[in-house]
Parts: sequence; C-alpha cells; structure tokens
Amino acid sequence: MVDVSGKPHTQRLATAQAQVVMSRNTLAMIADGTAAKGDVLATARIAGIMASKKTPDLIPLCHPLPIKNVTVDFHLDHALPGVTITATVKTEGQTGVEMEALTACSVAALTLYDMLKAAEKGIVLQDIRLLEKRGGKSGTWVNGS
Repeated sequence: MVDVSGKPHTQRLATAQAQVVMSRNTLAMIADGTAAKGDVLATARIAGIMASKKTPDLIPLCHPLPIKNVTVDFHLDHALPGVTITATVKTEGQTGVEMEALTACSVAALTLYDMLKAAEKGIVLQDIRLLEKRGGKSGTWVNGS
C-alpha cells in the first residue's frame, strides 16, 4: 500500500464511464420498466453506490476513504443500443477516488447484466474507463485532453 500519510488533504473527484450493449428489445424492457426482476436502473444505481464504498474490500491495497458523495447515472442510448453508465465519486482526502468511480461503473454494469440475463445472455460490458479526476498533487486530468 502506498504511504499517503504525508500528503495534504484535498478535494478529490473522479468520474468513470461504462457501456452495456444489448439488443433494442432488451433496451426497450429497461425503458418500459418491464424487466422480470424489477426496476433495473434503480437496482444498478444502488449496487454501484454500494460497490464504490466497498472498493478497498475488493481491490487489494486500495486505501479506505471517507466517501462524501457518489452519483451513478444512466443514459439509454438507442444508437448503441444500450446503456451508458457514468459514476462520480467525491471525497476530501490524501488519495484519489478513481478506483471507487471505476468500481461503481463496473458493478452497476454487472448488475444490469444480472437483471437482464434472462432476456438476453449476449449483453456486452465494454469501454470501462476513467473520464476525469480532480485534486491532489497532479491536479486535473481529463481523458482525451
């Protein structure tokens, strides 16, 4: 584990994204609220938030952090077709929350798969990536800039 004890506390933010690609029929089930297991997006949102808080239990050597806020948002993308998941995590601490944001997206995507696998086994989880991080010694980083 990296020693962060000498680092100052700063505001930290990280945003990550994932895509879940599926058939148009499966996407319609999400939009219509007709999935057999219930409210797919609400369940995936809660799973993502919970997962971000459990990151140090899941990823070896991650620091436990006092997470101040987590948002998990979904965009139903009919062109994909599928769902784009965006998670943003905030804290004030000595290390960043990139892993927490990536974990939130990953587990939200896995939950979508679990909630929809009875309808479609070929759902694809893809493009899990960090979009942005702010705070700390390295400052702001934006993917693609």
